[in-house]
Amino acid sequence: MSDDLDDLKAAMDAATPAPDPAQKVAHLALAQKNFEHLQGSKDDKRLTSVAPRWGAFTGVAKMFSNFSVFSTKGALSATTALAAVGLFVFVPQWGQSPEVDPSVRPSVRPSVSPSAGPSVGLPQAQVPGLKEAPAVAPKLGSEMAETESDNASPAAESLAQSGLGFADADTGALVGRVQPGASLPAQAPAPEVRIQSSEAPRTRLAQPVNDWVQPTEAADTEAYPESEPNPLKITTETPVSTFSIDVDTAAYAIIRSSLMGGYLPPEGAVRIEEMINYFPYDYTAPNADGHPFRPTVNVIATPWNPNTQLVHIAIQGRNPVIENRPPLNLVFLIDTSGSMQSANKLELLKQSLALMLPKLNDQDQVAIVAYAGSAGQVLAPTKATDRTAILGALNNLSAGGSTAGKQGLQQAYSVAESMNEEGEVTRVILATDGDFNVGLSDPEALKKYIANKRDSGTYLSVMGFGRGNLDDATMQALAQNGNGQAAYIDTLSEAQKVLVDQFTGALFPIANDVKIQVEFNPATIAEYRLIGYETRILRREDFNNDKVDAGDIGAGHSVTALYEVTPVGSPAQLSDPLRYQPAEVAAESDELGFLKLRYKQPGAAESQLIELPIRAQGEASADMRFSVAIAGFGQLLLDSPYLGDWGYDQAITLANAAKGDDAFGYRAEAVRLMRLAQSLSQ
Repeated sequence: MSDDLDDLKAAMDAATPAPDPAQKVAHLALAQKNFEHLQGSKDDKRLTSVAPRWGAFTGVAKMFSNFSVFSTKGALSATTALAAVGLFVFVPQWGQSPEVDPSVRPSVRPSVSPSAGPSVGLPQAQVPGLKEAPAVAPKLGSEMAETESDNASPAAESLAQSGLGFADADTGALVGRVQPGASLPAQAPAPEVRIQSSEAPRTRLAQPVNDWVQPTEAADTEAYPESEPNPLKITTETPVSTFSIDVDTAAYAIIRSSLMGGYLPPEGAVRIEEMINYFPYDYTAPNADGHPFRPTVNVIATPWNPNTQLVHIAIQGRNPVIENRPPLNLVFLIDTSGSMQSANKLELLKQSLALMLPKLNDQDQVAIVAYAGSAGQVLAPTKATDRTAILGALNNLSAGGSTAGKQGLQQAYSVAESMNEEGEVTRVILATDGDFNVGLSDPEALKKYIANKRDSGTYLSVMGFGRGNLDDATMQALAQNGNGQAAYIDTLSEAQKVLVDQFTGALFPIANDVKIQVEFNPATIAEYRLIGYETRILRREDFNNDKVDAGDIGAGHSVTALYEVTPVGSPAQLSDPLRYQPAEVAAESDELGFLKLRYKQPGAAESQLIELPIRAQGEASADMRFSVAIAGFGQLLLDSPYLGDWGYDQAITLANAAKGDDAFGYRAEAVRLMRLAQSLSQ
C-alpha cells in the first residue's frame, strides 16, 4: 500500500510545474497595482464596491463548480485569480468598514450614500476622481470574453477566463468582477460599483448601517445653527411673541437627503418652519390694490393633544403677471474649490443653473464669478438669451484649490452693482457646499459683511450642494442677512422646483423685512409655544425698529406659522396659576390674542403695519391639516416631549388625508419620508 502511495505522490509531483519566479512577480505587481487603484494611494479618489461581502465567495464557488476535473493549467489559473481577487475583495475591508453591531441591521438600504452622490449609471469617463477612464466597460455572461485583448497580461487573461474579473488592457487595473451565470442570495442586491469621494476623512455613522452602506464622508464637519426648541411660555409672564418670517426650504431637502441616505437627520438640520414652508399652499390671496400679501388666522384642534389648540397663521403673497416683471440681473457666484469635485456638487450645480436659463428673457443679464484659491470673473455680464456663452462658461468650470469665500463675495457684489439700474432686480446666487475654509469663515463675521451690503439693493440667495462638509450655519447666516432665501439642491428635481417652478418667488421680492408679533390674552390663553422659527426669534422691541432685518416674501410665496396654545382652565396646563394676578385682564374679550405684521415695500426705508384679532374660527382646510401633519413630523424627528403618544402612524394618516390635489407629488413624497423615518427610528 505504501508503494502505491509513493507512486501516486511521485506522479503528482511530476505533473506539478516548477515555480515561475517571473510570473509570480508579475502577478504580485498586478495585485499591488489593483490595490493602489482601489485604495487611492496614487489618486485622491477611491473606487469602492457596495456589493455584499459574500458576493465574491459565491463567484468563486461557482467557478470551482464548473471544473469537474482540475487540470494543471486550470488549477494554476484559478489560484492566480484567487490571489489577485483576494486582495481586491478582502484587503480594502480591513480598517474601512464601519464598526457596527452585526446583530443590528436596518431594514432600509439607501440607494445612494449622502457623500457619494448620483454616480451610479454615469459613464466612467465622466465620474470625478477617476483620472484615467478604464478602456473596457464591465460585461455580463458570455460578453466577458469580448473584454480580452491581444495585449492583455497573463494575469488579466486568467482573471477574465475565471469569471472573477478582468483588467484594463492598457493599464492592467482591475475594473470589474462578474462570474458568468452566477447568482446572489435572494435577499442581496446585485453587485454595483460606485465612485466614492475621499476628499476628507471618513467617520462612522451615528446610526447602525448594513453591509452595503458606505460611511458618510466626514459627517462630523457638517455645521448647523445651534438652537434649542422654543420653550413653553406662560402668558401672564410673557404675553408677546415676536419673530421674523422664513421662506427657506433647505432644511426639508437636507432631511430628505439624510433619510434617503439611510439615517435620521442631525437635530440641527430639523427646522420645522422650513419643513412646513417647503410646500405650496392655496391660502386666500390679497386684493389687487391692497397689501402685497394677505394674512389669515384660524384656531383649530391639536391632533396630538385634545386639550390644546393650534393658532394657524397663513400669509399668501400676490403673484404678479410675469410679463410685467422688472429686468433681472443675476450673478452666479460658484464655488469651484476642491471639495466641490463630487458629481452631486459641481456637476449637479451646472445642470441646475442651466435649467433656469429658459425662464430668462432678453432684458435679463447673467454674469459668472468663480472662487477657489482666488476669485475671478468667468463670464462678463451677458444677455440671458445668449445661452451658448453662458452654458460654455459653466461647462468650463472645474473644481480644485481651497475656498476664498470672502473674495468671491466681494467680486460678485462688485459685478452686481455694475449691472444694477433703477427699476431692476439684482441678485447674487451663491452656489456652494458651504465650505468657506479660507478668509472670512466665521458666520458672525460673514453676517456683518452681508448686512453692510444688503442696503445697496442687491439680494443674496444661497444654494447648497452635497453632504459631508455642508456648512448649513454659514449658509443660513448669508441668506438671512442678504435679503434672500436658502435652498439645498440634492437632486435635479429639487433644482426644477426651486429654480423653475418657483422662479418668480425665488427671485422677485414683493415684501422685505416681514415681522410677526402676537400678543396673547392671559384671560383666555394660559400657555403657548411657537413651533419652529428658533433661528428667527426677535426681541419685542425689534418689531417697531425698521433698522432690524427680517425675512422677505417673494412673488406668490406662502408662509405658515403655528402656535400651540393652552386655554385657561384646560387640564393640559403645565404651570401652576399665579397667586397674584395682574389687575388688568381682558376677561370680557372673546379674543385669544392679537396679530400684528410689519413689512417694507422693496426699496422702502419705512415699514407698514397690518393688524387683526385672533378669535376661534371654523374648521381646518386640507392645506391647514397638511401643514400641521408636517409640523408633527418635524417634532417627531426632534423627539418632542409635547407629542405624548402621538406618533408616526398618526402623522402619516393625517398627511394622507390632507394631500389634496398634490400636482407635483410633493405631499406624497413627504408621506414616504415619514414612513422611512418611522422605520429608521425603530
